[in-house]
Amino acid sequence: MFLSFSEKMTNASNIDLFTLSGFSATTNYRGTLFSLTLLCYCAILVVNVSLSLTIILDQGLHEPMYILVCNLCINGLYGTVAFYPKFCFDLLSDKHVISYVGCFLQVFVIYTYATIDFSILALMAYDRYVAICRPLEYHLIMSARRTTLLVSVAWIIPILCEVLILSLTSRLKLCGSRIQKLYCENWSIVKLACTSTIANNIAGLIVVSFYCGHVLFIVCTYAQVVKSAIKSKESRKKFTQTCVPHLLCLFNVTAALLFDIMYSRYGSASVSQSLKNFMAIQFLMMPPVLNPLIYGLILTKIRYRMATLCTTAGESSGQFTGYH
Repeated sequence: MFLSFSEKMTNASNIDLFTLSGFSATTNYRGTLFSLTLLCYCAILVVNVSLSLTIILDQGLHEPMYILVCNLCINGLYGTVAFYPKFCFDLLSDKHVISYVGCFLQVFVIYTYATIDFSILALMAYDRYVAICRPLEYHLIMSARRTTLLVSVAWIIPILCEVLILSLTSRLKLCGSRIQKLYCENWSIVKLACTSTIANNIAGLIVVSFYCGHVLFIVCTYAQVVKSAIKSKESRKKFTQTCVPHLLCLFNVTAALLFDIMYSRYGSASVSQSLKNFMAIQFLMMPPVLNPLIYGLILTKIRYRMATLCTTAGESSGQFTGYH
């Protein structure tokens, strides 16, 4: 079934390969960039896997807020796997190409990752609103069943949105195969079309508006949280401990995506390719590294559990070595 769909996409465009021209600016420092990229990806794997396993293995962390943090980390792993391995390979290669189907798959994973991030952050804002503004009803509203349902929706809706966008893009007749980026991006493909892209523009505007609505929802939610938090010392403490890291993550993701949107939509020919590349990969570098660090360092309960697990693992390893 997937093969037949990929054949239809390829036949619709008569293009088998895309060229990623963003690598033209990396020629003189490939080795250094490869080392830094590999180091960054290893850091992403370590911090996200560590935090995810800590939450999954510790029954005391099976609460809505920590479950959402775990999903944020899993999503970071999901999104970056579509970029870093391919990017590292391209840095060591003289040909920077990607297949038509591979390009669409990369677009799908990277942009579902970005939108899932916003969905989870919106849920985290709602969770903090209920915890601080309606504490007596918290366990009733954020029950295990409802949390599971909300998390499922946070993953399913972005996937459906991206399927719609890519379905429209796959029908376009393309008159070029040169993508001015380090990875495949939907708008870059649409700009290669030599047929009408009105449907793509309308669908894209609807999806962007939908996720701008997420940001508005988060802002309004936190306005209510701040209003409630200033009324009591306990609420202020809870806000500082649990909401500040969430706001830092929100700013982190929003700023990184803003860089990418500015580059994709309004990129100027006068801007150097190196700066364009830096702007384009911000949301694939900063959030996956900083989000788990922010939560791991600021949230006392997670920090304590991680330290306990590391200490226990170290003691077990020492006992095992001593036994032998």
